[in-house]
Amino acid sequence: MKSKVIWLSAILLAAAVVALSQDAPQPGPPQQPGQPGPRPTGPSPQAVRPQQPGQPQQPPQPGQPFDPIAQNLFPPELVMQHRHEVGLTDEQRAAIKDEAIKASTRFSELQWQMQDEMETMANLMKGASVDEQRVLAQLDKILNIEREVKRTQLALSIRIKNKLTPEQQERLRELQRNPPPPR
Repeated sequence: MKSKVIWLSAILLAAAVVALSQDAPQPGPPQQPGQPGPRPTGPSPQAVRPQQPGQPQQPPQPGQPFDPIAQNLFPPELVMQHRHEVGLTDEQRAAIKDEAIKASTRFSELQWQMQDEMETMANLMKGASVDEQRVLAQLDKILNIEREVKRTQLALSIRIKNKLTPEQQERLRELQRNPPPPR
C-alpha cells in the first residue's frame, strides 16, 4: 500500500514537473534596437496574461475564464506595433523599450535558474527511493521562480500602462477590439 502511494505521488509530481517545464520561459533571439520590445515568456496564468498583439478582445468563450486583468493591460508588442496610431512620444517609446529590455533580461536570468532547479529536481527523482522532503523543498524553489516570472510579467505590463496617457490607453483598447487589417 505504501509503495502504491509513493508511486502515485511520484507520478503526480512528475506530471507537475512536466507541466512546469512546458511553461518554462523559452530562449529567444536578442532584441535589436528599434524592434518591438520582447514578449514576456514563461508561465503565465490567465489572470496576468496580456491580450496577444493584433487580436481583438472578445468575450470569453464557454470554458474560458473571464480575464479582467488582461483587458486593462497592454503587451509591449501591441504598444510598439501601434506607436504611431496612439501617438507615443519619443520619451514614452524609449521608456517602454527600456522597461521591456529590463524585463527580458530578468526573464533570461529566471529561465536559467528554472533550468538548473528542474535538473536538480530530476536528479532527486532518479533513485529507487525518493526523499519526499527534499523533492518538495525543490518544488518550492521551482514554484518561487515561476512566481517571480509572473510578478515580473505583471510589473512590466503595469509600468507600460503607467507610461501611457488615458487617451492612448483608450486608443489601444479600440485597436485590441477592432484591429486594423494587415498591411
